[in-house]
Amino acid sequence: MEYLPRDTIRENRLPGRVVQNAVGHNSALSSERMTVSFCRYSAESGPMAPHNHAEESVVVLDCRDAWVEWGTGPEELTCRQDLRVGDLLHFPPLEWHVFRYGEGGFLDALCIYGQVTNIRPEEIGSSGTKRSE
Repeated sequence: MEYLPRDTIRENRLPGRVVQNAVGHNSALSSERMTVSFCRYSAESGPMAPHNHAEESVVVLDCRDAWVEWGTGPEELTCRQDLRVGDLLHFPPLEWHVFRYGEGGFLDALCIYGQVTNIRPEEIGSSGTKRSE
């Protein structure tokens, strides 16, 4: 077993979020089979743009006045769900989504992928499989 306190994992500050790569490629703990990251969404990082990527599960660790929007495209986020601590979200491959929060709100989540490559949309095709080069 490997043990690593969260506060020892390097923070990667990105537009719309702060990511701590816990397990996977270029992460605190190496894995060739899965990717796990802590993510924090708040005003400190600015708003997040709608995005899509590989199949993903998200566990809400903590939040205040936070929600998720999803749909068929970045301009068609027609569904919304308010979030609570302990909620589990599961996004199929390439489903568009975005995390939002009200003034003073935030979302602290654990993001899980069952792979270490082909996570970003530019790496996978519309079917959710690796693009042929």
